[in-house]
Amino acid sequence: MLVTIRKFAVILALVLLALIAAVFSYANPGTLPIDIGFMRFESVPIGVALAFALACGWLFGLACAAFALLRMARERRQMRKDLRFAEAELSSLRSLPLNDAN
Repeated sequence: MLVTIRKFAVILALVLLALIAAVFSYANPGTLPIDIGFMRFESVPIGVALAFALACGWLFGLACAAFALLRMARERRQMRKDLRFAEAELSSLRSLPLNDAN
C-alpha cells in the first residue's frame, strides 16, 4: 500500500515537473548564445540551456556524494581492521598471567 502511494507520488512529481518545464519553455521562446570556453553555441533555447545546467549540477552533486560515501566506507573498513587488531591484542593480554601480585 505504502509503496503504491510512493510510486504514485513520484510519478505525479515527475509529471508536474515536466508540466512546469513545458510552461517555462512556452513562456520563454527565445534563444541565447552559450560559450563554454572551447566551444560556442550560437542559438540555444533558454529551456534547453537551463535543463542542461540543471542536469550538470545534479550529476556534479551525485558525484560529490558518491566520493563522500566511498571515503566513509574506506574509513569504516580501516576502523574495523583497527578494532579487530585491538581486540586480538586485548585478548592476548588477558591470557597472560599476573606477575605483580607478590
